[in-house]
Amino acid sequence: MSLPRAIGRQKEVLYLPPQGHLAVLGTAGSGKTTLAILRSAYLASSTTEHFGKTLLVTFNNTLVSYLKRLQDDQLADVVIENYHKFARGYLASRGKLSRKSILDPERREELVKQAVETVSRKHGQNLLLNNRLQVFSEEIRWIIQHGITSLEDYQNFQTVGRIGTRIEYSKRELMFEIYQTYSKRHQQLGMQYDWDNLASAVCAELDADRSPRRYRHIIIDEGQDFSPEMIRSLAKAIPPNGSLTFFGDVAQQIYGHRMSWREAGLNITKPWEFKENYRNTKQIAKLGLAISEMPYFRDVRDLVEPVSPNADGPRPTIVKFASIQQEITFIVEQASQIARTQSVAILVRDRRYANLIIPQLQRIVNLVNLDLDIKAWKTEQGIQYCGTYHSAKGLEFDTVILPFCNNQLLPDPEAVTAFGETDAMAQAGRLLYVGVTRARSRLIITYSGELTRLLPTDESLYLKKV
Repeated sequence: MSLPRAIGRQKEVLYLPPQGHLAVLGTAGSGKTTLAILRSAYLASSTTEHFGKTLLVTFNNTLVSYLKRLQDDQLADVVIENYHKFARGYLASRGKLSRKSILDPERREELVKQAVETVSRKHGQNLLLNNRLQVFSEEIRWIIQHGITSLEDYQNFQTVGRIGTRIEYSKRELMFEIYQTYSKRHQQLGMQYDWDNLASAVCAELDADRSPRRYRHIIIDEGQDFSPEMIRSLAKAIPPNGSLTFFGDVAQQIYGHRMSWREAGLNITKPWEFKENYRNTKQIAKLGLAISEMPYFRDVRDLVEPVSPNADGPRPTIVKFASIQQEITFIVEQASQIARTQSVAILVRDRRYANLIIPQLQRIVNLVNLDLDIKAWKTEQGIQYCGTYHSAKGLEFDTVILPFCNNQLLPDPEAVTAFGETDAMAQAGRLLYVGVTRARSRLIITYSGELTRLLPTDESLYLKKV
């Protein structure tokens, strides 16, 4: 994979103020990751008067691996980490993190269930009767990620524009009791943290920490995926003469966090907007824009209206199959043929569906990037990645294939049952938007059964094949 093509056209980002809190919002294809790379290199350069140790932090391991591939020549003086590595490293340096002190996801779900059952018995009602465990689990996660510490704050918290489970106001007192019971249980087990409350622990420790900050500058890439508590902790991690730069695309926001600069601890008066699409052809960009105009994007604040790119190409292709097995056979054949001259990615909703394709790919190609923790990237053509929409954020490929785009899998039926169709559509729609906009020049969408209702119905957007 080559360095994103926008790098030579966006050097104006280098001249953003070198101090304070800054927000750079862009559309998919506007080269936000390129901008983050340039900004990081600029702030870390010893040739400038404001240089200092610089952290480039992002959310997922895939993008970290990709950025580290560039580190030798572009980011030699920049530390690149995902947020949780930063948080664990800081807490460990302060003696606040011991071995096995983070609750693993499976054990977490067990404790959430125990907390729900305990509160149910106390109040003489079965709270799981009308709600799935996933509802309570996600609400606990949401409470922690927003730094809510009291029932009063929880009851008063506004949820306008929120994606994800919503607990009725009349039931928030019970929900907060479940959260408190869960927190008490995992601490009694000697587990100080789960993966969600690491950010709150970092915030608290930084408030008490009077030692010099490790980093003068912090750049957040793909910041729309960071929780408010993560952003607050990073804002606290810089000195008064340092800077925090937030790069994000709110159209890709999938975790339901309300984007409020002040609530997230940032003092931003005016965000910079980058509207030029340097990645996609007109045809792919047009589909991405049409997706962003679907009803499930209606409440997205700070959405940046993209400028149509100049590059021309084929319309996205939709191919229907009689069965999933036929679909997989086609995907593997198409990917292997196109990979002779182009970079190719196969992107799916979650790892379960990638695992249906990977064994077939392994029989005919030497696929390097099968896992989220990628160790190496091919530089030009080839099947470069088979993974999830989310893990491909910040990346781009000549051709992207999106399998299994049927109405039975998109949106996730379990999410529909747990959270309702509106919220499930909103989350899945943003993920699909990410997948579509990873493609530079060619996009192939496949399905069996009935096509997902997440896609726009405008026939002129596609070339359809049966």
